[in-house]
Parts: sequence; structure tokens; C-alpha cells
Amino acid sequence: MEITTQQRKNIISAARGVLKADVVFRNGWYLNVFTNRFEKGDVAIKDGYIVGVDDYEGDQEIDVSGKILCPGFIDGHIHIESSMLAPSEFSKAVIPCGTTAVIADPHEIANVAGKEGIRFMLERSEGLPLDVFYMLPSCVPATPLDEAGAVLQAEDLEEFYKEERVLGLAELMNAFGTVRNDEEILKKISGAKSFGKCIDGHAPGLLGKELNAYIAAGVNSDHECSVAEEAIEKLKRGQFIMIRQGTAAQNLKALLPLLDPPYCERCMLVSDDKHPGDILENGHLNSSIRYAIKRGKTPEIVYKVASYNAARYFGLKDRGAIAPGFRADLLVLSNVKEVTIDQVYKAGKLVAENGKLTSETEAVFASLKSKEKEEDQYPKVFQSFHLKEVRPEDFAIKGTGSKKRVIEMVPGEILTFERIVPANMDAATENASSDHLTPAPGVELEKDIIKIAVVERHHDTGHIGVGFTTGYGIRYGAIASSVAHDSHNLIVAGTNDTDMALAANAVRKNEGGLAIAIDGKVVADLPLPIAGLMCEMSAQKVEEKLQKMKELAKEMGVEEGIDPFMTLAFTALPVIPQLRILTRGLVDVSTQSYVPVLFDEE
Repeated sequence: MEITTQQRKNIISAARGVLKADVVFRNGWYLNVFTNRFEKGDVAIKDGYIVGVDDYEGDQEIDVSGKILCPGFIDGHIHIESSMLAPSEFSKAVIPCGTTAVIADPHEIANVAGKEGIRFMLERSEGLPLDVFYMLPSCVPATPLDEAGAVLQAEDLEEFYKEERVLGLAELMNAFGTVRNDEEILKKISGAKSFGKCIDGHAPGLLGKELNAYIAAGVNSDHECSVAEEAIEKLKRGQFIMIRQGTAAQNLKALLPLLDPPYCERCMLVSDDKHPGDILENGHLNSSIRYAIKRGKTPEIVYKVASYNAARYFGLKDRGAIAPGFRADLLVLSNVKEVTIDQVYKAGKLVAENGKLTSETEAVFASLKSKEKEEDQYPKVFQSFHLKEVRPEDFAIKGTGSKKRVIEMVPGEILTFERIVPANMDAATENASSDHLTPAPGVELEKDIIKIAVVERHHDTGHIGVGFTTGYGIRYGAIASSVAHDSHNLIVAGTNDTDMALAANAVRKNEGGLAIAIDGKVVADLPLPIAGLMCEMSAQKVEEKLQKMKELAKEMGVEEGIDPFMTLAFTALPVIPQLRILTRGLVDVSTQSYVPVLFDEE
């Protein structure tokens, strides 16, 4: 928000020293992102802005001897919906971690509720103590193969570019169509460029001339690099690289070389997708900073990458630095290497201390909560399930063949591989006399092969894609979720059709969420009634429920390194290699075409 003329006069007068500052931090050090050094100096603030780093007097003077000030952290790419928390509850969780701004892509809720979903996120994040900026969803649905709850064309996005907090066009996931001159994608690119906005990329493994074409189309960044060599190739061609460390996709270790000169000048830290427990236990960007420093990276550079670099890329010219004219979004640290944050200041006001929100900040959240609109003003957001009850027979595998394709999950990654195995579709007998339901035909527990399915839930089409997956690990029961990137249909994985139907129907009944069924009974669930993606519960309450479900999933056999819900969610995303599943079957990502589960080799 632009400052008033009177505020500007106050800031200038305070900077000259003829007007007292509101706050002066004395006797400490601060990070100078322009010299990449920690420097000694007092920091003065007036009307929410830094006015100088010199000798000033203030109405409030705070002794920070032995401590270091740094800019508040800025997450350059996140989907708030993936935290399963409403924007206000997400903000409460990350502010004590030192995050003062995020750039969010609301394409999860947009895939469910279209423009209404974007409006919902803009309204629910207005006025929060955390600054929430947005990039507009570029691919709703992600590809023409998807069945999403909405379709957003270029003209649908134009009205949102006038919003002050909208910074550009979000991850251009359809790299395949972009480099082949897809007309609708080109319209979206032109629309963003006409408003002077930046365009984020999403192109895992794209190299050579196809990468040249992608960047030439106007794509400015990428957050899908999983190896340093790929990231450096993209940096060489002018892209900014977002170093991602989320709950499912963890690329920081592989991309640590980027935190050294010269690459560090064009990198930023992002989380992309973070579950509440991950935030509560490990933190947000502060966790990535700590990890990098402990592995020998220069603290001054890592802190700069976590703040100023994102501000510079997104054109937030008054953020990300401790210098005259910058917003006073800053942190007071007692230990730089451990990222021990004593205090978080937003616009010069204390909002969190020693890992907890201040009472004043809690009061701000409470006042905003009282102003939220009723649910009936967002029918597409709060009534997003439109499908009949699922039956066990709906999960029957169709077709014949001597071979079957299996989606292979990878621990710590959202990449998948295609595994070809003998069909072996005889009726299962394993576990028939045990305590668990008999596995469905084609399920091979000794080879860790189970069923997976995606049920269309937006338009009651009756479409259900069914296949097999490996690497998930469960030995009995079923796990279902309405969080299934990016179209967010109903995804379920299990060993038998009965439990798969029960888990799926539990999610349907709750208007979205997660559910686990074992031996003919739903044993756990987590309702997510906001578009089937989020809820109004606190991060602590969501995590309490989620942790119990994760522990149960582990007892069922979920593999180490596999998040039972987030990893499952990404198997329905047809823009990440190699084999995925949608509402109408398996998809070969490289060719963007459906492929049969069962087949005969030529």
C-alpha cells in the first residue's frame, strides 16, 4: 500500500534526525544485503519504515547488544491450500518462524472453485499480519487431460491483475504446450506481460532447445529443479531459480551449490507445499536457512537469498533489506547459525516473540475473523463435492493384457517412474484367512503393488481412473484424500476395493479431507470443508489429527520417506514425470497421452 504524503514527510524528517524515530534498535548488528556483510549500526524506524542505520533517538529504544537484525523472510512460492489451513491459520503458524511475506499461487482452490476460489483467498488474506501476495493460476486445469472444477481462460484472469497484491502469472506448468505455441497459453503470457507482471515457471527436466523456447516465451523462473546441473543450465539462460524445500519435494540438499557465488544472486528459497506438522516441528524458511548454514554455506548469503532476492525478483522494491526507505519487516536473532529468532517485527511493530504471537497480534487475527463473510457467499468453495457414492465394483481394472503398468513412487520426491511387470490379474488369495480383507485382483503385496484410483468429484461425471502403484507400502486397508494435485479430484490407494470405497465415501461425506479405512471400517478422518483442501482449525489441531493418521498409515506399512498424504496427492499431477493417474486412467507425462494399465508387448 502506498504511503501518504504526511507519512513520507515524517520518514524524511526522521531520517534527517529532526524528528524522533518511533523505534531505534541500539548496539546491535544488521545484515546489509547490498554488501553481503553483517555490519554494526543502530536501526531507526518511523511510521513502519526504516529511516536510517546511524545514530538516532527514538520514542522507544531497544538494546539489541550481541544480537543481529535481518530482513523478514519471504517465501517466493507456496500454495497455502497445501498446508490444509485457512490463510489466517497459516499466517499464525509461519509468522513466529520469521516469515513476513509469502507469494502464493491459489491454483489449488482455483481448480476447484475457479474465480470464486481466487476471490476467497484474496479476501481471507486481506489485512493479515503476514503479507500475502498472489500469482494468478496459469493452468486451470493443469493440462487438457484433467477434469477440474473450473476452467480459467486468459480473459478470466485480467480482472485480477488490477489487484495490488497480484504480482504475476504463476507456475506455467504446461511446458509441453508452451513450447508448442499453445494459443491459450500464449494469451495468458501476453496478458501478464501487458500488465508488466512476471511469469513463474514449472519445467522439470526441460533442457536444450526446448528450454530455450520456454524461456523465450517469457518464463522468468523455475522451482522444479532437483539437481544442480539442471538449475545451473536454467540460470545460465537468465531464469531465477527457486530452491524448494517442502514436505514432499525436498531439493535443498541437491541445490546447495546454488548458494555460492555467482549463482546465489539469482536464487530464492521457497517451500511450495508444507504440511502443518512440518511447520510446527521444523519451521518454515528458517528451517531451510539452518540446514544450509550447517552445511557450510555463508550465513550472510543464505539470509539474503531468503529475503532480498525474492523481493527483487517480484518487484517488491521496498522489502527485503534493512536500509532507508524499506519497510520495517525485520527479525532480531540471538544466534545466526541456529536461526534463533527472538522477535519478529512487521512494519516496525512486534508481532511475535520467542516463537509465539504477541497478544496484540492475536487480537488482530480475532478482529479479522469476526469480519469474515458467511459460507453461503462462496457456494463453490464450501459445497464442492458433486458425485454419487462410490461402490467397491467401481474400482475394477478394465482391459486385458500380459503386462501391467505400475506407478512407482520415490521417497522424498514427487517424481514417479513407470514400472512394467507381468499382469498377474488372477483373483487374490493372499491374506484370505488372516485378519485383513483379501487383496483385490492384481494386488501383489509381496511385491508392494497395490491399487490406486482417482474419482471425478466436481461434476458427477462418474469417471474413475484405476491403476496400480508401488513404493507406497501399505499392506492392508485404504487411504483416501480430496487433496490430489492439481484438479483435486478424490484419490484413493488401497489393497482391496471394499476399504477403498469406504475411505472414498468418508471423504465425500465430509465435503473433502482425508480418511483411512481398514477391514470394512473407517478408522480415522480429517474433514477439510473449504474446497476439500483447507479447514478453519489451528495448525496444532490439524497436526494432532494428521499425526495420528500418519502414525496409522505407518502401521499399515507406508514406506519411510513417503508422506502418506502429500506423496499420494502428487500422483495425480500430470505435469511431473513420468507416470500419473487421472479420472480417466494412466497418463504418460512425456507424451501427454493416456496409456492402458494392461497391455500386450508388441
